[in-house]
Amino acid sequence: MGSLYAAAASFLDARAHGGRWLLRIEDLDRQREQAGAAQGILRTLEGFGFEWDGEIVHQHERVAHYAAALASLQARHLTFECSCSRLQLEDASRYPGTCRAGPRIAGAPTATRLRIEPGAIQFRDRIQGVFRQDVAAAAGDIILKRRDGVIAYVLAVVIDDAAQGVTHIVRGADLLDNTPRQNYLQQLLGLPVPHYAHVPVLIEADGGKLAKSRRSVRVNADSALPQILSLFCKLGLQPPESLASATLAEAWQWAIGEWHVGRVPKRLTLRLTD
Repeated sequence: MGSLYAAAASFLDARAHGGRWLLRIEDLDRQREQAGAAQGILRTLEGFGFEWDGEIVHQHERVAHYAAALASLQARHLTFECSCSRLQLEDASRYPGTCRAGPRIAGAPTATRLRIEPGAIQFRDRIQGVFRQDVAAAAGDIILKRRDGVIAYVLAVVIDDAAQGVTHIVRGADLLDNTPRQNYLQQLLGLPVPHYAHVPVLIEADGGKLAKSRRSVRVNADSALPQILSLFCKLGLQPPESLASATLAEAWQWAIGEWHVGRVPKRLTLRLTD
């Protein structure tokens, strides 16, 4: 349900402004991908009335583009190899720069990290307002390629956003603090910086994260209309009672006409019962 909520917000924002809504399958970690997961996502979106524009982009088919961007950063001496494991860093609130002068453990697998220099990155989120972060202080040197060779999300998405001509991004507030890190990379690579809007993350009634084992997060396309109308309410819209007997297409058309990003609750989280 949380993913559907963010998808609905981005779809409405694109359609209300006459824009294109692009679909990208972020499947770089092939070992963790569940068989049929991507097809399940597509079936769910179709069942809830979403329509995307253009071809679907699969990140696993674009690894060469990410490798080229990484090589350009390496050639400028903006990266370094790090032998630290996640276990070794589990007590650190940020990466402490352990391997900046070279990997501490000779012969160990290494991750490639970006050298982050001190300085604040600031942007105005269309929902949450001004957000400011010193990436060096908040996260330290970020990983661009993992020890197992998988390209990190933060690098892949900035390359894909630029390649797809993305101008506006609407997503969950759990990625709000990741945005300055993307902005940092966009500046280094000379890429355009999109406009961002971060919707609240849906949480359980008790304040906990949505869990796949809980009934509240399941979506069922057989009863798509009432679930979509419920999401519209959580996006600050007020569907009229007449929509309860409308078609799914009519409900979407009404919401597109009513959409305004300023109506979305300016909160980082939103309970399912709110």
